[in-house]
Amino acid sequence: MMKLSMSTNAYVRFSAAEAVRRIAAAGYQGVEILADAPHLYPYSLSHSELVSVERVLTSTGLEVANLNANTAVGFYGREFWEPLFEPSLANPDPVMRQWRVDYTRQCLDMAASLGCEHVSITSGRAVPGTPPERGLQFLCESLEKLLPHAERKGIRLGIEYEPGLLVENLWELRAVLDQFQSPFLGANLDLGHSHVLGEEPEEVLSTLSEKIFHVHLEDIRGRKHYHLIPGTGDMDLLDLIRMLRRRGFEGFLTLELYTYPHRADDAAREGLAYMLSILESSSDEANEKKPLMAP
Repeated sequence: MMKLSMSTNAYVRFSAAEAVRRIAAAGYQGVEILADAPHLYPYSLSHSELVSVERVLTSTGLEVANLNANTAVGFYGREFWEPLFEPSLANPDPVMRQWRVDYTRQCLDMAASLGCEHVSITSGRAVPGTPPERGLQFLCESLEKLLPHAERKGIRLGIEYEPGLLVENLWELRAVLDQFQSPFLGANLDLGHSHVLGEEPEEVLSTLSEKIFHVHLEDIRGRKHYHLIPGTGDMDLLDLIRMLRRRGFEGFLTLELYTYPHRADDAAREGLAYMLSILESSSDEANEKKPLMAP
């Protein structure tokens, strides 16, 4: 059964513990926690901050759907939105690349301590002066270093493809996954990104199949990469949920609404209400299609 989660990256004006508390109050079953400033950035995180988050998780009963290790704002020591994904696992500078490997290992450790089964990552951008083919080699070298640690911890790494990144579409992600054939490496599938790229949903879901570990969800208007509250864009979210249900996906759908820091509570509640109605409609349809038992 699919469950709904909300990412704390909409709550960057609050502490991690307060973000989790507010997401629970909105009615979600799970939470995705940002492993970056201003939330659980490993290199500035205090023991007391982590304990505060753990206490809120225990008191609210929220599951940690995913630890979001996509960005590295904390690396720069201040609010700094560019270069958002650097240093990346594909950075041509070996020192910077190793920094990201070490950071991701820390995130795997933190996920294990929080009882979270998934950590999401990205490839980073194609850096000027480094051809994409070379960048992919660097990425795969980094993944080779990370996968043994992920396996020891029992945590699955999900690569998220995104328009404008080195790994930016379905087929580029599939090619990376095919190089490893590891049960601990798969997809953190953002359905909005796929929509922006004009990909066919059935093809995406069939191509990634069992490699879909966790799903990011938002709405999109036109092909503009700007995350909207579900129900306010053009995406056919009901049809997407039908497809996921038919394929047996039973993980978390995490609303990623970082575009609403000014009204995160409203976005959380409105998005949840819409998605609950979508899940209910798709469930009713599925039940109607079940064959009746013979008397």
